[in-house]
Amino acid sequence: MTTFHKLFAAASFFALTGSIAGTANAAPAAGTVRNVVLVHGAFADGSGWKPVADILRQDGYTVSIVQEPETSLADDVTATTRILDRQSGPAVLVGHSYGGAVITEAGNHANVASLVYVAAFAPAEGEKLLPLLTSIPPAANSIAPTKDGYLLIDQAKFPADFAADVKLADAQFMAASQVPVAGASFGTPVTAPAWKAKPSFGIVATQDRMINPDLERMMYKRAGAKVTEIKGSHSVFISQPRAVANVIEQAAQSAK
Repeated sequence: MTTFHKLFAAASFFALTGSIAGTANAAPAAGTVRNVVLVHGAFADGSGWKPVADILRQDGYTVSIVQEPETSLADDVTATTRILDRQSGPAVLVGHSYGGAVITEAGNHANVASLVYVAAFAPAEGEKLLPLLTSIPPAANSIAPTKDGYLLIDQAKFPADFAADVKLADAQFMAASQVPVAGASFGTPVTAPAWKAKPSFGIVATQDRMINPDLERMMYKRAGAKVTEIKGSHSVFISQPRAVANVIEQAAQSAK
């Protein structure tokens, strides 16, 4: 093999395994939890976490992303547990929006060291999301049911309500590609909130129109979460990924 071909083969290998190079940039300090599991919310999928995941990987964390089916709360908890089972050690479990309900249940897994709620629900035992959501109503009123019992956001209203600080073209694509969520998920009670036993962190998106910021504050307070307020929309994890990643890294560094 010529020198050129050797170099080309090496370059090809690292191109295919770029995540390995990325994790070598800045290894977390000794004692820090090194695994992060990201759980998306309703109407979204795991690809929205890419800006945050890229930062975390560059900072030396191993990142896994759950693609929950949004067919029921139980199914989504199972999808999250499946990923938690594959972790090599303790992990920070992060949930956005509806994903907060998912991590509240799935966070009881032995591999979960701490929880991070990003503009998310943090329900208490026996609570259902719909009554919780309407207890302090959000600014938006753009969610409507489909004929078969799923929920979607009006595409015309999606950019302003869900992603006001995201580039309009990107927000419009998010609207067109949104994942319908089973309406029954918002009527299923949470049984065992993990935040009762695990350290919790909460991000309030102060310009959130999908979940009232005051509701986020209330839920985080009773969970005993360390709260960070970020000026941003419901899609703060896309518009301000560095600020969100900072909170996740705080959770990783403080977990035991």
